[in-house]
Amino acid sequence: MAEARGPRRITRSIAGPISLAILLFGMIQPVNLHAQDGMPYWRVEFPDTDFAQRIIDLKEIRSDGARRDSIPPIWSPTFIPAAKARGLGTLEPVISLQIGPNARAYPLSILLWHEIVNDRVGDLPILVTYCPLCNSSVVFERQLPPAQGGKAVLFGNTGRLRNFDMVMYDRLTGSWWQQYTGEAVIGELVKTRLKRVPSRVEAFGRFRARYPNGQVLVPNDPSARPYGSTPYVRMDSSAGGGLDMFELPVGVRPFDRVVAVGRNAWTLKMLQKRGVIADEGVVLSWQPGQNSIHDTKIITFGRDVGNVTVRRHDAASDTWHDVVHDVVFAFAFKAFEPDGALYYDLPPKKTE
Repeated sequence: MAEARGPRRITRSIAGPISLAILLFGMIQPVNLHAQDGMPYWRVEFPDTDFAQRIIDLKEIRSDGARRDSIPPIWSPTFIPAAKARGLGTLEPVISLQIGPNARAYPLSILLWHEIVNDRVGDLPILVTYCPLCNSSVVFERQLPPAQGGKAVLFGNTGRLRNFDMVMYDRLTGSWWQQYTGEAVIGELVKTRLKRVPSRVEAFGRFRARYPNGQVLVPNDPSARPYGSTPYVRMDSSAGGGLDMFELPVGVRPFDRVVAVGRNAWTLKMLQKRGVIADEGVVLSWQPGQNSIHDTKIITFGRDVGNVTVRRHDAASDTWHDVVHDVVFAFAFKAFEPDGALYYDLPPKKTE
């Protein structure tokens, strides 16, 4: 049987006056919680999940037709030296990290088709995640806290969404986890949070220059997906009509990028204008030279959205360290941090 060619979330480009968000609301419907026999049909896909234990309303979970792992996670990733990577543009975005002597890059051109990579860097089991609908890139330790046994667990994709953000599951207990927060929201491990690992989203060329001996993720089967292209054409330049339930300040659109650090966020437009923003020891900076994967069909032609770094200075060692952050769409930050602080430049006043 031939493998499906990609996620069913968005399969067409949007242009003209029709908003991508309107399409999303037409495609993504509230779940039908009960099958004809009165039992939730989720139990067929997730027989180990304890749906009675939860901290969310099940009505918040939505489905767009994807099922368990129909957007296939990567269980056994393959890497090559960054210096030998071919077909990956210098300006194309990668999630990058360094753990001990090991530096790795995970191209978004691969992750947008898989969303989850189960990896191990040195002795540390990690979970690399990307939700294209929220533009959320988060890396976690996939090792449970000691109170939950401390085991390393593998993660898959439920195929469901909450606030348009991916909902994951673990293969140990079947618990469901929110990608944006790393918190178990349904199941035996409810309220457990995964520890986040500092990472960046940066242009591949910047990663290669910083880590000439670094490793880059490559597809296990290059023909399995149209890697290098994106179905999310013109998404981040659309108005975001239909996302009004996420109350944003005047002048901030749902698909505007923001740099989220905990419960605070700054719009990318504000950071781009200022170049550097410092707040309570955290320094955000912006430099040009990174393609958007939500612009043109061929990612390497995408417009420049720039590179963000978020760092903190350690006075004792006189060194700078990356700070956990996420460059995410504004609506997603507001969805998961409704009381968080969003900093932005006021739009210019209209003159008569």
